[in-house]
Order: sequence, then C-alpha cells, then structure tokens
Amino acid sequence: MSDAPTTTSAVQITDPEDPRIADYRALTDVELRTRWEPPNGLFIAEGELVLRRALRAGYRPRSFLVDAKRVDQLGDLDTGDAPVYAASPAVLERATGFHVHRGVLGSFHRRELPSVSAVLDAARRVVVLEDVNNHTNLGAIFRGAAALGIDAVLLSPTCADPLYRRSVRVSMGEVFAVPYAKFETWPAGLAEVRAAGFAVLAMTPAPDAVPIQRLTPAQRHRAALLLGAEGPGLTPAAQAASDVRVVIPMRRGVDSLNVAAASAVAFWELGRDDPPSGSG
Repeated sequence: MSDAPTTTSAVQITDPEDPRIADYRALTDVELRTRWEPPNGLFIAEGELVLRRALRAGYRPRSFLVDAKRVDQLGDLDTGDAPVYAASPAVLERATGFHVHRGVLGSFHRRELPSVSAVLDAARRVVVLEDVNNHTNLGAIFRGAAALGIDAVLLSPTCADPLYRRSVRVSMGEVFAVPYAKFETWPAGLAEVRAAGFAVLAMTPAPDAVPIQRLTPAQRHRAALLLGAEGPGLTPAAQAASDVRVVIPMRRGVDSLNVAAASAVAFWELGRDDPPSGSG
C-alpha cells in the first residue's frame, strides 16, 4: 500500500453476462456457489474492510468488482495484476443477484488447507465444530474465536465452507486471521486431538454435564471445545469421543443458546485467566 491515495484504473462493465466477471455470478445461490468456488479455487470477499483484511492476510486477488462511483476507494491498494472491473449498481445487481450495497467485491485465490496435526501443533486452545453448516453461525464463531483467545478452528467433514461469502462477511474477515483445518474422518479424528494433549470438552445442555466454570486447570490448559450444529447439537458418537461433557448453566427455564452465542460465552470462560493482550 502507498502512503497517499492514487487513482485506480478500472475496466468498465456494461453487460452483467460479461465473462470477465463470471466469478461473481449469482452470489446468492448457495448450491451453485458451493459447486463453483472450492473446485475453482476461489472465494469472494464483500465490503472494503473484509477485502482489505484478505489482502493483509496475504490472499492473492483474482479480480475486483466495484460500483463505478467507488473505484477511488481502492486507490491506495496494491492490486497487482488483478483487474479492477467497475459497473453501475443495476449491472452489479443483475450479475450478482443482490443489491451490492457495500459497493466492493473481490475474488481471491484459495490456499491449500493445513493438516489437522499442523494446526494442533501451533495451538494451545482450539474449537472443534461438528456439522455446523449455517454460514452465519460459522462466521460468528470465527469472529468470536479471534476476539476471545481461540488459536484455531477444526471442522468436521460436513461443516460449511468458512470462505463462503456470508461466513467471511459475518466474521468481518476474521476467517483470514484464525487458522483452520478439516478432518478427513469423523468422529475418529478426535483421537488425534486427544493424542496431541488436548482435553476434548463436549458442549451440551444435558443436566448431568459439568458446568463450564467448574473445569479443572488441567482441562482448561489445552482445551478443545467441541460444538455441534444449531438444533441437533452434538451427535452421541462425538460426545462419546470427548473427555468431558460441559454445560453453560442457564436461568429462567432457557435450555440453551444459539451455537455462536454459546461459543462466545465458552471462549471467554476458558480464557478468563489469560493475561490481557489489548482491548477488544
């Protein structure tokens, strides 16, 4: 990035079917995007803040697509050899399938995911997700992990894609800051987590589970917090593969929290004795 803004040279797009902006086609169609993005090694960043965080994290851009009136917002960025395409709001909406009110989109190359073992080797505290396939919840969990001292996220094979546009946006780009990896087998993969010295803590609303604030120092020291999907929660097999079942005590007859809210409470509790590292 340069010290002063410059003028970005943009290619004007007037046809929403222009093949040069194929990466941005039908962004609201989850099934189509799931079939298109990972196999083609790309993901979409929406909004200037998220786009800048992707660049800062070292992701290599393929192209940018912006509202023609906002081209100069990218003037201080080193876009490399990635083309910048500009279009009217109407063309953007017809191409993407929604009103691009943030006015800035970027297509980026994906990276090869690290192995579970590599992620565990570099972490002290992790969250493990089973079948969390709601993109909003997934993005919120990543944001909470970044803010509250979780070093990495491990995903079961059936979890949603953290780099799907909604997950990236809800996380405010923190999916780029928190390392993650995907298990090849489940729940057998949890054996690798335990072998690496982590205590696997299965979150459940079961009345016989251990209140999370009563975990021992040993269980907190290298914790792998295990969370399930909204509604069904953790499978019996995943719970059986854990070391201890834990619960966030509820009041007023509420039986549980949304998985993203529960994760944030649990992250804070596990890290409450950590030394401060800056304000939130």
